[in-house]
Amino acid sequence: MPFMNEILPDTAEAFGKLRDSIFEGGELDRKTKELIAIASSVLMRCQFCVDVHSQRAVAHGASKKEIAESIAVAMFIAGGSQLGWTNIYGENVYDIVFGEKKPEVPEKEKKEEQKSETEKGCCCGN
Repeated sequence: MPFMNEILPDTAEAFGKLRDSIFEGGELDRKTKELIAIASSVLMRCQFCVDVHSQRAVAHGASKKEIAESIAVAMFIAGGSQLGWTNIYGENVYDIVFGEKKPEVPEKEKKEEQKSETEKGCCCGN
C-alpha cells in the first residue's frame, strides 16, 4: 500500500498492526489462519489476496490439498448463500417463485395493471 504509506501513514500503520494482531499468536495456528484467509479472499474475489495467503499458508506448512479444501469451503458458502440471499415481501423469494402463494400486489402496481398491455410491465414486456 505505498500510496497509503505516503498519504495516510497512520492508517497504513494501523492496518499493519491489525494484521499483526490477527496473524500472530492466539488460539489458532498461523497455517489455519492463512487457510481461513484464503477462503475469505475467494469470497471477496481478491486474486492478490488468494495468492499472498496461499504462499503464506504453504510457508506455514499447508499442503496444496489443504488450500484446495479451503477454496472448496468458500465455494460451498458462496453457492449455498444463493439459496437464501433475499427475502422480499416478508419471505424468501424462492418460496414465492416455486410455491402456491403469490405476493400481495401494492396499490401502485394494481393501478399499473389496469393500463393497457402495451403500457404496463417490466423491461421484458410482462
